[in-house]
Amino acid sequence: MYKQMQYFISVVNTKSFTKAAEECFISQSAISQQIKSLEEELDVKLLVRNKKAISLTPAGEYFYHHCKDIVQEVYELCKKTKEIEEDENVLKIGYLRDYHGKEIRESIIEFSNLYPHVSIELKIGNHEELYNYLVNDDLNLIISDQRRTFHDDYINYHLLHMDCYVEISNQHPLSNQTKLDVQDLKKETCILVASKEQQEIEQEFYKNIIGLKGKYIFVDGIEEARLLVTINKGFMPIEYANKPQLASKQIKAIPLYRHQKPIQRNYCAFWKKENSQYYVEEFAELLRNKLREKHQES
Repeated sequence: MYKQMQYFISVVNTKSFTKAAEECFISQSAISQQIKSLEEELDVKLLVRNKKAISLTPAGEYFYHHCKDIVQEVYELCKKTKEIEEDENVLKIGYLRDYHGKEIRESIIEFSNLYPHVSIELKIGNHEELYNYLVNDDLNLIISDQRRTFHDDYINYHLLHMDCYVEISNQHPLSNQTKLDVQDLKKETCILVASKEQQEIEQEFYKNIIGLKGKYIFVDGIEEARLLVTINKGFMPIEYANKPQLASKQIKAIPLYRHQKPIQRNYCAFWKKENSQYYVEEFAELLRNKLREKHQES
């Protein structure tokens, strides 16, 4: 019946058996026979045929509108089924460009040992890039901090609350503090890792949500940011899942507070509910266990 429904929609849309036959690459007599067979199967007259025009019966009108939705759903079902067959042995993961921990790498190694037949593809990006990758099905799973209200079409798998810190030069007068409030930094320069396209969004977030009201400068990578911190050109806000262990002795990591309370960020793994067949749940659970193990060790 699916093919007959497609032919019926084409006849109604073109208002012609001849044009519908051309559109569907079959003969006019064949498409006429298919519509006749459809009416016989339904035991309903769908079309009123005359020499000048084709019109719908009331039953045909009802069938046409619902038929379009069903045909589209079947098309999407077939398309998705094909994609799953093609991608079932690939897990596509995205994570933030400025992520510097070892947990993702360790989770990938463990996952690959468990599922050696599944290859893993990685992409990095900023928050908006990762979100768009997920929406457009370029990725199966993204790892990011929560910046949007959770959406019902997605699994929002909580990984960990990460503590916010400020990396600051040992030369800076504030470096001797055991904690820093956002008010302490209102006259200081904030260094952010962000692409040109992302700078406005990142500044708005850190200024209006986190509460850092000073000046901002932007760099392309975390190493460049740390170099500026080292020579006392500003501070860098950053999150840690566990106690920070800095490679440079010229930098100190100090917990960041707001209104006398430590600031934490909610990190999650996100994926579409319809894509749970891509081993995402197994990988997300592995990653969460790794993050929480490291957090408990610190």
